[in-house]
Amino acid sequence: MANGSPKHHHQLEAKRKRLTWIVGVSGLCVLFYVLGAWQHSSPLSNLTQSITKADCDVSNHAAVSYNPPSSSSSLALDFDSHHQSQINNTASVNEIPPCDMSFSEYTPCQDTQRGRKFDRSMLKYRERHCPAKDELLLCLIPAPPKYKTPFKWPQSRDYAWYDNIPHKELSIEKAVQNWIQVEGDRFRFPGGGTMFPRGADAYIDDINELIPLTDGSIRTAIDTGCGTFVFKYYPNIMRYICSMRISSIPSLMCIVLVLFVNVKVASLGAYLLKRDIISMSFAPRDTHEAQVWFALERGVPAMIGIMASQRLPYPARAFDMAHCSRCLIPWHKNDGMYLIEVDRVLRPGGYWILSGPPIHWKKHWKGWERTQEDLKQEQDAIEAVAKRLCWKKVVEKNDLSVWQKPPYHIDCIASRKTYKTPHICKSDNPDAGWYSLNMHILIRRISYTNLIC
Repeated sequence: MANGSPKHHHQLEAKRKRLTWIVGVSGLCVLFYVLGAWQHSSPLSNLTQSITKADCDVSNHAAVSYNPPSSSSSLALDFDSHHQSQINNTASVNEIPPCDMSFSEYTPCQDTQRGRKFDRSMLKYRERHCPAKDELLLCLIPAPPKYKTPFKWPQSRDYAWYDNIPHKELSIEKAVQNWIQVEGDRFRFPGGGTMFPRGADAYIDDINELIPLTDGSIRTAIDTGCGTFVFKYYPNIMRYICSMRISSIPSLMCIVLVLFVNVKVASLGAYLLKRDIISMSFAPRDTHEAQVWFALERGVPAMIGIMASQRLPYPARAFDMAHCSRCLIPWHKNDGMYLIEVDRVLRPGGYWILSGPPIHWKKHWKGWERTQEDLKQEQDAIEAVAKRLCWKKVVEKNDLSVWQKPPYHIDCIASRKTYKTPHICKSDNPDAGWYSLNMHILIRRISYTNLIC
């Protein structure tokens, strides 16, 4: 009686359906297999006729004809290659010899000796000037004599081999500022700097109190550093400034990219990495070394460059933040051309951070060896340029001052009745910036289409 229960009946019915499905699927598989085998076993005699109809020459292609194999013979499979190219083993290979060891730090487009031939105004001679074909070196640049594999991250943030960067100048000149120290066979980077004596971490915390660095709203940034006319206006501190290559807030993850102009040892970029911020740094080639060398050895992205007369090699609206830490660029000169260039690469709503002269001049004017009147005039002029760019001053606290670029230019267009320059243009190919175009004194108009991500 148990076998006649409804439950047992349903189980038998389910088994029958399952068996039916298995048999059906198996039958379909067998059917399609037979059809496929039948199609592939058909002779290829029609192939030649099809090619002839298409006006193809098959006279030299004996392989097109098909001879069905006899049942008594077996096919011989040929696995040999039949390439037609011939290798000339007698031809000599031209080996490129290594350059003399004196060229171990040679950078073709940043040759300091060759650069002296160019215009010195606005430091144009320190821009990228590549050699002509007849000036090219036909040799391989050698590494330093005792070069070894750099430390791996995160150890490379704090250490680099001295043999890889055989220069002690910074450790001597900047010993009190805690930028770099020599410990035996290696450099150690404590994370200090001119504008962050408490260390890069503390400096980043100070900025984070003013604008959000770690919530993802700031994804890219550019740091503008030492350059242009500073040596002309402040000759008494020329050597002091030239010896500085301070890194500044770089990034690419949380602040997705920060770009430095004056890298020095790129401590800020290195310390921003642990906050998921990837940096891009750039600094000019120094007379005795490329300062970006330290950044690259530490694992921080960097490139040689300077803010002089040419556009920065980055497209428009590429950065969420711009930063200048004691860069001493004359932002107020040339009708604000350098701030206008920052405006080009800054996204709508992005920030510009300035620390060092002239910010907080009432406290630091004696240490900067400048008069209070001079510093006040410079800051007032910078404020005026920022207003003409329609930037909003967010905050000024201690040694930091922050401005914000407008998210759109509706009000800015109306303000041209008050500020005649810079003009607002719809387009002057703002994305072009590959060492070919000079900076222009104009604002690139922000339209709503620019805001679509």
